[in-house]
Amino acid sequence: MAKGCKYGTHRVIEPEGSMPQAAWKIDNEMAVRDNEILINVQTLNIDAASFTQIKKQAGNDEKRIGEIMMGIVADRGKHHNPVTGSGGMLIGTVEKIGPDLIGSTDLEVGDRIATLVSLTLTPLVIDKIIKVHLDTDQVDIEGHAILFESGIYAKLPNDMPDSLSLAVLDVAGAPAQTAKLVHPGDTVLIIGAGGKSGLLCMYEAKKRAGVTGKVIALAHSEASKARAEATGFADVVIAGDATRPLEIMKMVEEATGGKMADVTINCVNIPGTEMSSILSTRDMGIIYFFSMATSFTAAALGAEGVGRDVTMIIGNGYTRGHAEIALETLRESPKLRKIFEDLYAR
Repeated sequence: MAKGCKYGTHRVIEPEGSMPQAAWKIDNEMAVRDNEILINVQTLNIDAASFTQIKKQAGNDEKRIGEIMMGIVADRGKHHNPVTGSGGMLIGTVEKIGPDLIGSTDLEVGDRIATLVSLTLTPLVIDKIIKVHLDTDQVDIEGHAILFESGIYAKLPNDMPDSLSLAVLDVAGAPAQTAKLVHPGDTVLIIGAGGKSGLLCMYEAKKRAGVTGKVIALAHSEASKARAEATGFADVVIAGDATRPLEIMKMVEEATGGKMADVTINCVNIPGTEMSSILSTRDMGIIYFFSMATSFTAAALGAEGVGRDVTMIIGNGYTRGHAEIALETLRESPKLRKIFEDLYAR
């Protein structure tokens, strides 16, 4: 058994010298190196932007969705959507631990875990698509994956179904980053408030902004607007199309008395919402782009074009303690947990 680079560069096929995430193709041979972990995969949680694109390409046909996913993995050795550039994450059972990692990790064979690194860098083999869950972005499969030595993970909790844990951990970076960014008295705009990351961010924003702050929830569909309203976490809920920036700006102006948002959290899964985020945020405010549908070129040049001095943060899916924060959010709020159970538990 050979030892590989802790970051997985030994798996890169092309282009030579790149990191696994940036690589077009990686080696998905399931022979485990001394410092790798083999996972028997149960479910993939596909990134929302990626799954939305695949569903559209497949015309919402489950069989065709499975074929597209298997084609991506066959071409690239990982589930790295070539259109959106995004992946997702997985849950499964530890099947084998490389000898160099035994004793240096808290994992044992048989442990059930969620990987907290993207599928865009995870060597993956899909043997069979068992079930495509169109409404939750989750796909049950038979297959295996490799976790690198540097890869982070979370053991699945015993107090909630795996499908629920997976839905929460998939977006764990969003509420954890919100907790860091929002301060007492802030006015916070959540774009895409009715989705799973938006719901979690709404809760954290309300908790951190407190009674002197204000949370504005922007949702698109009637169903997502109803979910946002049902939580009670938002002081104002507005319905609008985030790809129409001037309309959204006027709604936020009205909701804030012209002051605009101190912090904007963008959680949508479609492109073209950068300018709604920028125009809705005050000068010297902060925008957190959690959405993988974001064009950071459009955001940077768009802010420059309208003369808006804002700090824009890339939605890093990792921040210290993010898994624990996200799971604890559901434990703290029975109302939020009920919504998530209705949507994702099975």
